[in-house]
Amino acid sequence: MKRRLFLKNTLATGAAVVAANAGLLTPTSVLADWNKAAFSAKTTDEALNGAFGSANATESGDIKLKAPAIAENGAVTPVTVDASAIDGVESIAILASKNPQPLVCQYNFGAAAEGYVSTRIKMGETMNVIAVVKAGGKLLKAQQEVKVTIGGCGG
Repeated sequence: MKRRLFLKNTLATGAAVVAANAGLLTPTSVLADWNKAAFSAKTTDEALNGAFGSANATESGDIKLKAPAIAENGAVTPVTVDASAIDGVESIAILASKNPQPLVCQYNFGAAAEGYVSTRIKMGETMNVIAVVKAGGKLLKAQQEVKVTIGGCGG
């Protein structure tokens, strides 16, 4: 009985290897897309234009941006963006205004998702952290200054 099981498993593994080498098991679509224009931008306006097609974001009190007033280590600065009070959140982007590449991250949401993100970002010096939320075709933002005592981007 063990010999039959061994032969069966060997045959199945061999067939899978042959199919993979022949290119039959390749993915039909790629889910991740790299936005090179947005992530290689040198200014916040260029990054917003690359990410959203516009840099015109209006201040909103509905976005709750939580970041420390003083970050002891800029390499791991915790940032939370809560836009759950806004209906139809499509995307949230976090920018660090004086970083060499200001766009730190961008998250795209499905229709039923809640607009909430919590992450850690790298900051080289004291600067504004900006959260930009795209909802209903409009760009909304909130910002907060974070003082950095030990830099994380080469400082």
